[in-house]
Amino acid sequence: MQTLGWTLFDTAIGACAVAWGEGGITGAQLPQVHATGTRSRMRHRFPGVAEGSPPPEVAALIDAVQALLRGEPRDLSATRLDFDGVPAFHRRVYELALTIPPGRVLSYGEIAQRLGDPGAARAVGQALGANPFAPIVPCHRVLAAGGRAGGFSAHGGAETKLKMLAIEGARPDDQPSLF
Repeated sequence: MQTLGWTLFDTAIGACAVAWGEGGITGAQLPQVHATGTRSRMRHRFPGVAEGSPPPEVAALIDAVQALLRGEPRDLSATRLDFDGVPAFHRRVYELALTIPPGRVLSYGEIAQRLGDPGAARAVGQALGANPFAPIVPCHRVLAAGGRAGGFSAHGGAETKLKMLAIEGARPDDQPSLF
């Protein structure tokens, strides 16, 4: 996976970032406390890669992410992601998570079942915790059993996850399976 560039962009929840290469999106980053923190995370994840202006395909993705985080339904499932270096199980989890529409949720266990491995809920959670493409791969739309938020590795933890779900109009507390 060769990253050619990355850029920071403002959203309703803070400064996000996205990195790209010839094979598609190589990474994305949810906001840190300040834009400088997000920029620092990208420099650490993609050492030696310059911040720059995104090509048209990436600029269109940025527009879609900004709209999604304003509460406008957007389908990001057709985004070209560069899965080079992503473990096979993680890739399967991410591909399934991409099918969850805005405003809907699945549980870690439901994803494990759909992958044909009902005992893998914890492994699904670990894969989503390592998601290099958030919010493009919508790990925030995956909940613990009983509609509980579960973990979330982005800054702000479960609070950020619940905020993103609220922006999308999801109500995880009273809808255990919406997909």
